[in-house]
Amino acid sequence: MSQSIKADIARKIINSNEIAITIHLRPDGDAIYTSLALAAMLDLLGKKVQTVSHDPLPFPFYEFSESRRLKIGQIEPEGLDLVILLECADVARSGQTKIGQLPKINIDHHYSNSPFGDLNWIDPQASAVGEMVYGLVEPLGIKITPEIATYLYSAIFSDTGSFQFSNTSSQTLDVGHQLVEAGANPNAVAEKLLNNNSPSKIRLLGRILSTLQLNKAGNIAIITMLVRDREEFGFKEIDIEDATTLARSIKGVEMVIFFKEISPGEFRVSLRSKGQANSARVAEKFGGGGHVNAAGFTAYGQLEELYSRIPAEIENLLKSQPRL
Repeated sequence: MSQSIKADIARKIINSNEIAITIHLRPDGDAIYTSLALAAMLDLLGKKVQTVSHDPLPFPFYEFSESRRLKIGQIEPEGLDLVILLECADVARSGQTKIGQLPKINIDHHYSNSPFGDLNWIDPQASAVGEMVYGLVEPLGIKITPEIATYLYSAIFSDTGSFQFSNTSSQTLDVGHQLVEAGANPNAVAEKLLNNNSPSKIRLLGRILSTLQLNKAGNIAIITMLVRDREEFGFKEIDIEDATTLARSIKGVEMVIFFKEISPGEFRVSLRSKGQANSARVAEKFGGGGHVNAAGFTAYGQLEELYSRIPAEIENLLKSQPRL
């Protein structure tokens, strides 16, 4: 099935002239770098390409020169033959409102995807959509460049938590090896994506970590960021997700719950997990979704009430959760 859909997607791309690539709302490193890689691949085929994100890019991606290729806003549909959506469970998840009846290719590695495209390639076994798009190099008949290899390696590096998450498989490492052979520099990618923090971000991380609480069992860590905190240091809510990485490093913690105030009475709740805890299944219980190790949902109410209710409910969910 995988080989067949890849051949079908390659054929559709080759037979199209003007193509738009778009990614999910609140974009992450996998979506951003895979869209850049795919755009560069289509350049090699002589296609006219739009690369569009509805939402602004998070820190530090908006600081990188390659990100200038990503237009922020809406796809311009005039003249388009095809739209490729990356990591979008449905069209609404892209935030794009002008693509209507245009032919669509849907590429995603989340099992929760609804097959909305004319062509749908959904592979929950893939570590990242970047790993999947690497599989289009051969059927498209192109030679991978160091630039494309670097983008795809960066995408996979981002979505596997630097090859630490449970979605890192032998296939993932094999693709990583091939991308390094093609010109990706692992040290340069790691330095760029991990060691680009400003002093103000480190101070904000300190503020967030000072809110750390653990449940009695010690397997759930809870941290909080209020609007006034991030505004004081000049960051957006999505810029500070890596606070969860530090909390998750605590011995015995299976899941981190990160309450981020969006507006009075509205909180984005990010979940990060390790071991047998499944973030996606927990998030789905609250109307959200995501990956096994990284998911989220939106909650409404006063922080004190949410603080007392949501961690207790999640603790019960983890107790009843089937083993992965």
